[in-house]
Amino acid sequence: MSQISNLISQINKDVCFQTTDDKRFRLRAAAIIIEGNDVLFATNSAENYYYSIGGAIELGETAEEAVKREVLEETGIAYEIDRLAFVQENFFKRNDGMLKGLECHEITFYFLMKPKGNKELNSHSKTLNNTIEERMEWLPIDKLNQYEAYPMFFRDKLCDIKPYVEHIVTRQ
Repeated sequence: MSQISNLISQINKDVCFQTTDDKRFRLRAAAIIIEGNDVLFATNSAENYYYSIGGAIELGETAEEAVKREVLEETGIAYEIDRLAFVQENFFKRNDGMLKGLECHEITFYFLMKPKGNKELNSHSKTLNNTIEERMEWLPIDKLNQYEAYPMFFRDKLCDIKPYVEHIVTRQ
C-alpha cells in the first residue's frame, strides 16, 4: 500500500471509505454555498486545484448530518440546508497531489445551502491528519471555467440549478 493510502486508511477508520493499493472509493457529502454570484470552494497547499466544501460521511451518519458537520468544520459557520441538488457518481484518476496514481470512485450528495447574505468565514480547517492547511475561496460562478475547480459540472449547472435532484455521472 502506498504511503499516502496507508495514512489515509489509518485516519479514516470510521468513514464510508475504502482504499487499496491503487483504488479508492468514498461516500461523500458536499455543500454548494452561494453568496451573490460567487460559490465557495476549498484548496490546500498540497493540491493545485479547487474542490467543493465537504467530506466523507461517517458510519451511522446521514448525508445531511455529514454536510452540516463538514461545512462547520471547514468554514467555521453553521449553514442550514436548503435542499439536495445533485447526486454525482464520479470516476477519476489524478496524476498529482495526494491522490496521485489512484483510480477513484466517489458518490457525492451535493446540498444547496441557505445563503447568509455575507461572505464572512471563520475557517481554520486542516486536512490529512491536521498536517495541511486548507483555505476557502469564493470563486465567481460565471468564471468557473477559468479555474481547475471540481466538480467541473458546477461550471454549467450552477447557472441554472433545477428544482429537482439531478443525477450526474462523470468520468474524468
